[in-house]
Amino acid sequence: MNIDLVELGKNIKAERNRQFLSQEKLAELIGIQTHHISKIERGLVDIKFTTLIAILKALNLKFEKLYEI
Repeated sequence: MNIDLVELGKNIKAERNRQFLSQEKLAELIGIQTHHISKIERGLVDIKFTTLIAILKALNLKFEKLYEI
């Protein structure tokens, strides 16, 4: 399965913004640096599974819903 990292990043950003969370706050919630959130949202890095799960938990979002945004 091929995952479009740009689409994934855009959807994460859209949900983060919908919840009025800054990149800084999301990074703090999941224990990574803000610049890494920025790279994820722009599709510049191949996101680790554990990081994706942490983001989904922080946003209270199921994986399937991430692609419905």
